Amino acid sequence: MAWIQLFIAGFFEVLWALGLKFTHGFTRLGPSIFTLVAMAASFWFLTQALRTLPVGTAYAVWTGIGAVGIAIIGMLFLGEPRTWSRLFFIALIVIGIAGLKWSAEQKKTPEVGLTEGRRQVE
Repeated sequence: MAWIQLFIAGFFEVLWALGLKFTHGFTRLGPSIFTLVAMAASFWFLTQALRTLPVGTAYAVWTGIGAVGIAIIGMLFLGEPRTWSRLFFIALIVIGIAGLKWSAEQKKTPEVGLTEGRRQVE
């Protein structure tokens, strides 16, 4: 469930980043309200995901989803350049997100106690 919440948080991050473009410095009421609501939703879902996910992994995935999502929207709808190098680096972010999700699901190794592997001095 935490991963679903994290991906929803990432979706709302894309929405607020897109909305931010249309606020014109928070001088337009409609886009400003949309942006603030999307921000609040994004942070709320992120905090729910952080109840069980490691903060470093969750934050990296959250920002990665936002970066990839808004970059793709920018290229498709906002006239931003579509270059092979840009697509390549977006793909690297996606691979990184998948890798972080995969590595977070691996079994944790048991912690080694302070005296294990050392000779105790008495």
